[in-house]
Amino acid sequence: MLKSFLANNKLLVVLIFSLVGNIIAWLHMNAQFRWEWAKSIWWIILGGVPISFLFYYSTRWSYEYFGQYWAVRPLGFGMATIVFGIMTAVFLKEMPSLKIWISLLLALAIIILNTSNTLDKM
Repeated sequence: MLKSFLANNKLLVVLIFSLVGNIIAWLHMNAQFRWEWAKSIWWIILGGVPISFLFYYSTRWSYEYFGQYWAVRPLGFGMATIVFGIMTAVFLKEMPSLKIWISLLLALAIIILNTSNTLDKM
């Protein structure tokens, strides 16, 4: 059943894995500036396991879906940029400047451009 769901919804699963991986990665690297628990060596060691799992499969399935790596990297970059912007604003209370807003819009454009070729496959 899981294989069937993945086969029929691979792009959706890729985007979810990338989103969750980037959220955990942001917490892994930046929670130390907000919460004391994030400075624990255990958080540093154990946090990397789910991040690696999520990014590994997101990359693998994205490559399988698109059939080329050039679609994989820009998609990951766009997701990471948007997650970083949102998480930084929400948790560290750093509001984006005009330059950052433009960068976030460009990141969104990258995601849309790199997933839009999937419409040709339908």
